[in-house]
Amino acid sequence: MSIDLPAKFEEFADARRQGFLKVKEIKEKGGKIAGYFCTFTPLEILDAVGIYPVGLCGMSEETIVDAETDLPKNLCPLIKSSYGFALTEKCPYTYFADIIIGETTCDGKKKMYELLGEIKDTYVMQLPQGVDREYAPIMWERELHRLIKTLEEKFQVEITEEKLRAAAALRNKQRKNYNELFELGKMDPPPIKGYNVYKVIEGSGFSFSVEETCLRLRELIDSTKEAYAAGNRPVAAGAKRILVTGCPIGGVLDKVVNTIESNGGVVVCFENCGGVKPVRHLVDENAEDIVRAIADRYLKIGCSVMSPNVRRMEMLPELLQEFKIDGVIEVILQTCHPYSVETRTIKKLVHDAGLPHMAIETDYSKSDLGQLKTRISAFLEMKPIR
Repeated sequence: MSIDLPAKFEEFADARRQGFLKVKEIKEKGGKIAGYFCTFTPLEILDAVGIYPVGLCGMSEETIVDAETDLPKNLCPLIKSSYGFALTEKCPYTYFADIIIGETTCDGKKKMYELLGEIKDTYVMQLPQGVDREYAPIMWERELHRLIKTLEEKFQVEITEEKLRAAAALRNKQRKNYNELFELGKMDPPPIKGYNVYKVIEGSGFSFSVEETCLRLRELIDSTKEAYAAGNRPVAAGAKRILVTGCPIGGVLDKVVNTIESNGGVVVCFENCGGVKPVRHLVDENAEDIVRAIADRYLKIGCSVMSPNVRRMEMLPELLQEFKIDGVIEVILQTCHPYSVETRTIKKLVHDAGLPHMAIETDYSKSDLGQLKTRISAFLEMKPIR
């Protein structure tokens, strides 16, 4: 039986292509673009400046060979791809960026920023590496104030408390919509495949209008629910409910998630940078100190660069219960040491919950596609650990 997706999905699928034209139009009208790489980047501050933020993480192997003229071959493909697109000027977003915001997450990224700074104006935020230290919130808040001062001087603007509160409210609205979209995965069977959810999130990052994104997400969620109520079932009853965790998966989405969903599984939850992890917490819009509230919100993101990474270990068991997970697939990009070292802890956590776990180490190439299909297919024949 052929199942059609709600028409709204096509809007998000085309968003990246349309974004190339939009960013050119913004620049022609005198607008400013800020590129960023990480979910720790405080978007509310960029919004308050009146510049358009856009994610720059490379998701293709196309420019990796070019990047390897400056970067080592045994480096994360996301880092090499991102740098390669800047080096070759093949990405309009990087090319048109007036400033790039980096952050000291993994060692590979922060060293890459040194080289990137020779190509584009790159500002690096110093992220505290342990949220258990009493000075971590203070340090991060100071980093936000330093960023504010830098942007005010560079773009000759004033970032007021009112602008920050308005930006926080709007970003919270967007995060609530994202969370509602993700929560569709709690339905059994879900009304949407994980691949399509991820493409929506990916595409929404290129709309350049938070209000427009919220509107389109609202329409998409409503139309998906209506189609489901009318009997549209794109996912078979009994499909294995998979949680995907680990590294950012934009560059391996097709070969991992498509393989899962072509072999009797469905990804109902993404616990990574493109999933629930960066949107689960909101900014306290009514806090007395709005900059501190923004800083506190971002430090709740459970990234593996934190040591100890208590946030991830606290959230994952909650997600296993909420989404009624049957199994966990952990995706590790080659040479990503922070996530690969955490695999041992994640595996134990998942097994303690009575669920099967599989770790996949991969890169952006297609060379391991056959092996992945075999491994994932076998994994989906899983039975509970106990």
